Amino acid sequence: MSSAIIFQAQSILIVSLMLYGVYHRKTRYKHIKIMKTVIIWYLLLVAQIELTRSAIVKASKIADNPQILNIHVSLAVSTVLLYGVIAFTGTKLKNGNEGMRKFHKTVGILTLTTRIATLITSFLVV
Repeated sequence: MSSAIIFQAQSILIVSLMLYGVYHRKTRYKHIKIMKTVIIWYLLLVAQIELTRSAIVKASKIADNPQILNIHVSLAVSTVLLYGVIAFTGTKLKNGNEGMRKFHKTVGILTLTTRIATLITSFLVV
């Protein structure tokens, strides 16, 4: 089995788990546990791709890359950055800062959207 298939399968599972976590957003403990798993798994997947494909070197050749690869890389980097924001606001919420709830929800929707777009573009890049 090629590494591309393994990466795609993991990516689909991560997005599925993310959707499951969003579904359980009203059950705080379950939501937090699932979403932490999603973030860690995604970061591990990015590390796997980097270690096996030298993705950063390939992505840095912006002028030589097909446009869809540049879009995919931009979405993937945005997703990682948004995971940082979502983890920060989620921690604030967990610690009782209810003022973060609306921002956390907005960033959560944006994060989910960029993650799904990353998944879609990953099929177009392969």
